[in-house]
Amino acid sequence: MPTTTYAHFRDVPEAAWRWPSFSPAEIACRGTGAIKINTEAMDKLQSLRNRLGKPLIVRSGYRSPSHNRAVGGAPASKHMLGTAFDIAMSNHDPVAFAEAARAVGFLGFGTYPRSGFMHIDLGPARSWGEPFAPRATPFVPELAPAREVLADSRTLKGGGAAGIATVGAAGVEVAQDVLAETQSSILPLVPYLDTLRWVFIAVALIGIAVAIHARIDDWKRGQR
Repeated sequence: MPTTTYAHFRDVPEAAWRWPSFSPAEIACRGTGAIKINTEAMDKLQSLRNRLGKPLIVRSGYRSPSHNRAVGGAPASKHMLGTAFDIAMSNHDPVAFAEAARAVGFLGFGTYPRSGFMHIDLGPARSWGEPFAPRATPFVPELAPAREVLADSRTLKGGGAAGIATVGAAGVEVAQDVLAETQSSILPLVPYLDTLRWVFIAVALIGIAVAIHARIDDWKRGQR
């Protein structure tokens, strides 16, 4: 498995990065900024993204040995080899995600429902962790993936800025997912919004009228 290591994700040549749905910053060590690129693992991650048709929010990719110790990772963690990824389940059904991950070649699976992510790696084949609870509501149609739009921006690609921007934009996608799931509660209120707007306008006009009347009354009394 070809592997290339860089002291910092900003050192990765743009021409060497061939995975359009991800940026070096997303895969790099969160503690040191270093990155180990395992091409087989990255190819499978991109294939998984293509198969699912929706963004993958990488909570953890490569970890340097020092950072792995700092976060309490396993002594022989696959993260240190660049062959493991922790993916947020906020916008995925865990069952469908695991099936797709197996289909593209991932073999190791760790489920962490309390932390909201699933660990996947290249193997050996094994699994651990608690099962995710079934989702109470189905997923709504995907909204525009802000992270990927930023990643494609030519103005942000220089000097690793795309990576920083895309990591931040991943948070936007999580917020979009939350808002999308609440739309069923908001939609019944839409017919009343126009009426509510006019109520606010009327209240504002009444307030203005009262203020004008008070000023006129003061003027008549010679208090102004």
